[in-house]
Amino acid sequence: MQIVHQTPSVDLTTSSPRDIAADLLVIPIFDTDALADLPDLLSALNDATDGEIDAARGRGEFKGKPYELFLTTLRGWQTGRVALVGLGPKKEFAPDRLRRAAITGALAARNRGMTRIAIVHRPDTGVGADLAAQLFAEGAVIGNYDGASYRTTDPPRVWLASVTIAVADRTAGERVLERGRVLGESTNVARALANEPGNALTPRVFADRAAALAREAGLSVEVLDETKIGDLKMGLLLGVARGSAEPPRLVVLRHEPTGAPKGPVLGLIGKGVTFDTGGISIKPAENMDKMKDDMSGGAAVLGAMMAIARLKAPVRCVAVIPMTENMPGGRAVKPGDVLTSAEGKTVEILNTDAEGRLVLGDAVWYARQLGATHLVDVATLTGACVVALGKTTTGLFGTPDSWVEQVRKASDRAGDRSWPMPVWDDYKELFKSEIADFGNTGGRAGGAITGALFIKEFIGELPWVHMDIAGTAWAEEAKPYQPKGATGVAVRTLAELALDPAAWNKI
Repeated sequence: MQIVHQTPSVDLTTSSPRDIAADLLVIPIFDTDALADLPDLLSALNDATDGEIDAARGRGEFKGKPYELFLTTLRGWQTGRVALVGLGPKKEFAPDRLRRAAITGALAARNRGMTRIAIVHRPDTGVGADLAAQLFAEGAVIGNYDGASYRTTDPPRVWLASVTIAVADRTAGERVLERGRVLGESTNVARALANEPGNALTPRVFADRAAALAREAGLSVEVLDETKIGDLKMGLLLGVARGSAEPPRLVVLRHEPTGAPKGPVLGLIGKGVTFDTGGISIKPAENMDKMKDDMSGGAAVLGAMMAIARLKAPVRCVAVIPMTENMPGGRAVKPGDVLTSAEGKTVEILNTDAEGRLVLGDAVWYARQLGATHLVDVATLTGACVVALGKTTTGLFGTPDSWVEQVRKASDRAGDRSWPMPVWDDYKELFKSEIADFGNTGGRAGGAITGALFIKEFIGELPWVHMDIAGTAWAEEAKPYQPKGATGVAVRTLAELALDPAAWNKI
């Protein structure tokens, strides 16, 4: 396996764009920009290109649509090439477009063999130098990722070595530059793990890699093997693992910053099914290869905890990541079987492909035992969520509404688009069981909601949010700011939540 991501050096400058030495100058452009709007920048750029920018806009070659790219040559500047990246209409602008513009510029540079880029912040976006520095740093680092980790015949990858961000206020930018760099790198860690094939990233390997990465970030780590999982009577996790020759693991990570109050304690739980065949209720063969990403929730929680530790978030956090395969072996759990959870609740297995909620049920319960006061679980849980929200939006389910709203706001800051969904008790009727406390599925109707409500059975009275990332964890189509493959969704959302506990610690 080759290296799939690197973190470039990221620095700030207050120099004029004309005087910055790089391989490519990246400048975000609104679709309404004209030379008269920015005489000090676009006029100078237009002159340095012998009028090519103005001509390209005049003939419709570059309209400034979101993430549209136009490259041309500069004369008389320290950097010889410029990339204009569209931001779309100014009235539709949101700060996340700067992050995506930086990713677009970084990918464009790497695809052309360039290793040094400079990104210019424009104050007319309404985004201050501090936030712009963070977003540009995040984007540039996220753009330094390549998922083709097992190819041996491709030419060597080109990695960004340095990123220079031009801002008017260097002091403001320096305060958050490290935040952007760490959030970008942690996102790439999660992407790299989610991209690993199931034969390479078994539960034991996932646990070992998670432990090593977590310790390097400064987290305390505990790895529970199948014996310790059995001692905790986690019948749901063990039931899912029964069909596999690979034993399960449960990884517990703790962030306990010096001086942080005893409460609140943010509990993060991530589904870590390293490969999901569906078990006895086996999935169709088509696209089953994508089920290597069924541990994306666990990877997101790991990446978030790494960022939380490195950025010294001022709140205690505990993470629980259950890791297993879901296989149709001779000992596999069968439809009609009844499993007993660690909490003592009994579950009738109606469909073995509804396994994620089972492992999360035991994991959420354990997070409560470890002292978590506020819970967020992340999982590629249901195809029903993809039907409801497509591939661009994560489903949010939880209670109370104030806690859901805090997670939604964090996802908005992070650029992880999400949308609240209902969790009304009426839906519980759909997964009633004749012989157990409840079944593990309620059928197709309201499938994403009943999946979330199953997890809710194990949260007690704590504030809780379930993030269904089934549609957002993997990009099926390449975009200028997102190649096909793992996205690292939810890493930055969870980190943003932990970095601002004052917004929610009274919930």
